[in-house]
Amino acid sequence: MTTFAQPLLNVTDLSKSFGHHVALQEISFDLGYGEVIAIVGESGSGKTTLLKSIACLTPADSGQVVFQSEQFGHMDVFKVSSMQQRLLNRTEWGFVHQNARDGLRMNVSAGANIGERLMSLGQRHYGKIREQAMYWLDMVEIDPKRMDDLPSTFSGGMQQRLQIARNLVTQPRLVMLDEPTSGLDVSVQAKLLDLFKKLAQQLGLSVLIVTHDLAVARLLADQMIVMQDGKIVERGLTDQVLDDPQHPYTQLLVSSIIAA
Repeated sequence: MTTFAQPLLNVTDLSKSFGHHVALQEISFDLGYGEVIAIVGESGSGKTTLLKSIACLTPADSGQVVFQSEQFGHMDVFKVSSMQQRLLNRTEWGFVHQNARDGLRMNVSAGANIGERLMSLGQRHYGKIREQAMYWLDMVEIDPKRMDDLPSTFSGGMQQRLQIARNLVTQPRLVMLDEPTSGLDVSVQAKLLDLFKKLAQQLGLSVLIVTHDLAVARLLADQMIVMQDGKIVERGLTDQVLDDPQHPYTQLLVSSIIAA
């Protein structure tokens, strides 16, 4: 992995409350270029809130998120305009939702779902957009012949792969995934994860993945962040955290998987 003077993403003292409930408490970490970090913890630990706050989908109460943007340079994403945030989410960032229906337009074709992201950046050549859509369908192992089919006719695994293609078509530098295998059969999960791992390595993506599944974290992630009650309780190299957990909560998570 190439070493850069600054991380691609720097999160500092990120906090978020919903009423009296503290969802995030002064979360800080760095994400390097080409690095994959898994954010793990039980339901309600704050991991999805963290991901959505970083992506400007859920406004944080305080803290800073700095991104090294090719378009805007060194930027605090909370201080730029909402237009710049939206542009960032359409270009250098990708966000794969837990439920593919939240990340796709179900009433337009698979090809249009991919092409829409290109059109939002000003591309208007129909033939070139369609060509790119066919390319990315093939990249995520969906038959390009299904380009004109609606996502509602796809299986759950295919919908997730289409959502990945929709995000990758603009060649983002950072991809955020929120429980991308939730609700899928084990065999479908394995195929999806293998595909994404291959694409991430091929494209040199930096990745944040939220998951409750420690096997997913071990397969994909270089580093792991363990969250409990809105706080980071442990972090480090994935294998090190899983093989020799230090915090009692992490030990409990690991032992519950072993017992299962």
